[in-house]
Amino acid sequence: MIEEDLHLEVLRLLEREPDMSQRQLARALGLSVGKTHYALRAVLDRGWVKAQNFRRSDNRSAYLYQLTPNGLQEKARLAYGLLQRKRAEHEALMTEIEQLRAELQGTEPSNEPPTP
Repeated sequence: MIEEDLHLEVLRLLEREPDMSQRQLARALGLSVGKTHYALRAVLDRGWVKAQNFRRSDNRSAYLYQLTPNGLQEKARLAYGLLQRKRAEHEALMTEIEQLRAELQGTEPSNEPPTP
């Protein structure tokens, strides 16, 4: 996963569920807790997210994560960048599909396996 995409996904998840634990965040991201801690530290250190310690009866060391105004702005910037990359990938894929269609046009598929 590209680092920018990881930061975007962390921001998205924390905006939706600000009381997520690092373990829950790791599960949602499909990453190890260590890698998740690194990603979370990065968004905290950049000032995109603010962490507040709050006390719940079942977990006294829980945090409440809140996106800062800079974090909201960065989330939008990262989302725009991802959209631009996905559009470029889509255009390249569509070009490749058209080239394959042009190659296959006029040839009928045979039932015989290709010869090596």
